[in-house]
Amino acid sequence: MSDEAPTPPPARSRLRRAGGVPAQLATALRTPARTAQPLFAQAPKAWQRLLPHAVVGIFVVTLLPVTITVLTDDYGAAGGWAGALGVAQTVPLLLALTRPLPAWLLVLGADVLGALLLTRADEVGGHAWPWPPMTLIGYLVLMACLGLRASVRTLVGVWLATGAVSLVLALFRPAGTTDTSALLFVLSGTVLALTGALRGLGDARQRIAEQEVISEAERSRRTLLEERARIARELHDVVAHHMSVITVQADSAPYRIAGMPEPVREEFAAIAASARESLGEMRRLLTVLRGDGTNGGGEGTALAPQPGIGRLQQLVEATVRAGQPVELSLAAGAVGVAPPAVDLSAYRIVQEALANVVRHAPGATTRVAVTADEDEVLVLVVNGPARDAVVEVESSGTGHGLVGMRERVRLTGGTLDTGPLPDGGFRVAARLPLGDGAGPTGPVVPDAAKDTNEEGS
Repeated sequence: MSDEAPTPPPARSRLRRAGGVPAQLATALRTPARTAQPLFAQAPKAWQRLLPHAVVGIFVVTLLPVTITVLTDDYGAAGGWAGALGVAQTVPLLLALTRPLPAWLLVLGADVLGALLLTRADEVGGHAWPWPPMTLIGYLVLMACLGLRASVRTLVGVWLATGAVSLVLALFRPAGTTDTSALLFVLSGTVLALTGALRGLGDARQRIAEQEVISEAERSRRTLLEERARIARELHDVVAHHMSVITVQADSAPYRIAGMPEPVREEFAAIAASARESLGEMRRLLTVLRGDGTNGGGEGTALAPQPGIGRLQQLVEATVRAGQPVELSLAAGAVGVAPPAVDLSAYRIVQEALANVVRHAPGATTRVAVTADEDEVLVLVVNGPARDAVVEVESSGTGHGLVGMRERVRLTGGTLDTGPLPDGGFRVAARLPLGDGAGPTGPVVPDAAKDTNEEGS
């Protein structure tokens, strides 16, 4: 088992699952992380990623011949200039999918050049100037692409630049033409505002999803650290007992063993002094772990003896009195054979498992089995499907459920296997070694799957 907190799913996957079609649209509108990426590169589906290419391609294929035809037939422009302007004003729209700002500069330059050339066209009078209808449509398509990619500051600058260019061109307006400067200024601003708002919606939803992922990771890590601190507080009594025994044995050795040489007496005295100093350091460590008492419970809880396998019968009886049918199978050799850390871990694993059953499968028949041999203690808790409505009726657990089980198993160097059963029940199986090799480096088998028994644990 890794020491890290569980890794949440990616923000983009959570966003898609959480909001359906609106969330997918927001993801599609998200600004690509790299400028070379095409528009909608972050869209979740292939057709959404191809949609901008298809739309812009249709506009280019349509506007190119229409622009050349209108310039030659309606405005009386020369065929060569009309063809060059048609290409310059429409083909750069394809660049707008990846680099909209350079595409805008190219199109704006071509449109300005076209407006100046049209001042000398034979039939410009009575037509729109400086922006013919084809130029208006192409420019608005470009504004849509730019609005979905650029920042607000850039969009405002583009809009103001469009107005300034239109104002300057008004000084060269041919007589008898219809001025379209104000029309382009208003329409381009509207398109930029709408597409910029859509893009901003996508960015906002993305940031919210990413923040939720960060918050969930922090909560998972905090839960893990709190559970480890709680386990450390409980193990203090176990270690303190052994240190006290060492102190007593070292202090009493000169009285129990007659004829002990003076150097040996001094050695035992040094051992006893070191043990007492270690006990003092442990008390200070426990004070730090308990903090203000909000995590460790009241003073009575801190001073109470730590439970073990021998108290499982009392735990099961209390659960049965609460209305939960529980059967306990406790092997005769399982009591008193386990080291204190393993003894405490086995009890807490059963306690957490029963608390989860009461929370998430009330009324389900539950079987608890604890066996032991010379090498390990085996803990098995199996419950059937819930027979009653799932309500919160028990609050004596730690609130950390499977996280606490994994940490306790990791502490002893054992393995943990949890997961749902085919009939809707749940299984918790733990193996706790009794040998000297038990320690936090032992493997933990991840739970095969998680169902509602883990939620809220």
